[in-house]
Amino acid sequence: MVGFELENSRVAKRARLRVVQTPSNHLILTVENPTGFWSGSITTLKTRRPYLPGMKPRDLSDHVPYRAGRGITEVARELGLNPDDLHKLSSNENPFGPSPRAVEAIVDAAESVHTYPKAAHTDLVEALAETWALDPVQVWLTPGGDGFLDYLARAFLDSGDRVLVPEPGFAYYAMSAHYRDAGVDQYHLSKHDGFEQTAETILEAYDDHRIIYVTTPHNPSGSEMTLDEIETLTETTNEDTLVVVDEAYGEFTSNSSARQLLDERDDVAVLRTFSKAYGLAGLRLGYGLVPRAWASAYERVNTPFAVNAPACYAGLAALDDDDHVERTVETVHWARTYIRETLGAPTWESGGNFVLAEVGNAKDVTEQAQRKGTIIRDCTSFGLSECIRVSCGTKETTTRAVATLNEVLDG
Repeated sequence: MVGFELENSRVAKRARLRVVQTPSNHLILTVENPTGFWSGSITTLKTRRPYLPGMKPRDLSDHVPYRAGRGITEVARELGLNPDDLHKLSSNENPFGPSPRAVEAIVDAAESVHTYPKAAHTDLVEALAETWALDPVQVWLTPGGDGFLDYLARAFLDSGDRVLVPEPGFAYYAMSAHYRDAGVDQYHLSKHDGFEQTAETILEAYDDHRIIYVTTPHNPSGSEMTLDEIETLTETTNEDTLVVVDEAYGEFTSNSSARQLLDERDDVAVLRTFSKAYGLAGLRLGYGLVPRAWASAYERVNTPFAVNAPACYAGLAALDDDDHVERTVETVHWARTYIRETLGAPTWESGGNFVLAEVGNAKDVTEQAQRKGTIIRDCTSFGLSECIRVSCGTKETTTRAVATLNEVLDG
């Protein structure tokens, strides 16, 4: 029922309108007035759609939310701890922070944020194209790596198409597909097989999918898919199947990038990001490398000025800061080895800046470690309730994290 006030010049009394929807989708309107001046009902109105009591979004029940790792401030408030006493090794962030050159660039860019980032965008795209020996049109600059996934979904997916995603894996692969009303199927990476990634594993679940997502190094396991296996996959699938290779952790591995396939194939796209090795996660800066054949689609799917100016300038500066990246990568290689050799729990070899470990009750271990000052990732959201993921920190924080976890595990 809805009500409102009517005023008559002679009576100046309140009237109330009642609206009732019938099963036959008609509206019955009754106007009541204390004087009896107006009365009656109208039953000849037919609505175009059922009356809804309030605005509602479309059905999003198939969308599995992405669950980010918890931050230091959040955990400190909950547990009543001093934030300075906490160390966060849960989100695969750069333990040394952003590139110092990038910080300077962000400060310098602050005075010009009233202008749109056209020139900065162009300069960064050209720098990335030179880095990867590609034409600038083949570099799609996006707000984070997930932005590239959105753009590919806009460019390739129609309602009713189906995509194939890894399980366990990054939740946003499926989310970006669902936004386009596409269906999602999974190929399973088995813990008992070391989360091994092969073309055969994926092809067992393949059924003419429009997009296949490959993560190498894989999150959260750290397993990798070789370039030969990726090439086998692309050669075996249909010509209208796009293979998206997510290389967000590519700087931490010695394996070859799938970029090599772009010179001869038009069914491969490669995701990269500034969030990890460059330490710019908070700026949301990513990009994709695509074949020349359909690279111009970017102009039709890109959100206007989606990547902000400080991010563009920071990316340009970070690309030139080789010392920062080398220091980060070297420390990650050390930390991976230290964690695997020292942690008192089974682990898996990793090509990323993290290590997956099997600890029994991941929720319990994570909560105990937090109370002792170390934040690590409970992998229950990945379907691995018995596993935790430990990001590679500095030598100090990594050593402390392992000591804390061993204390919890021995407890």
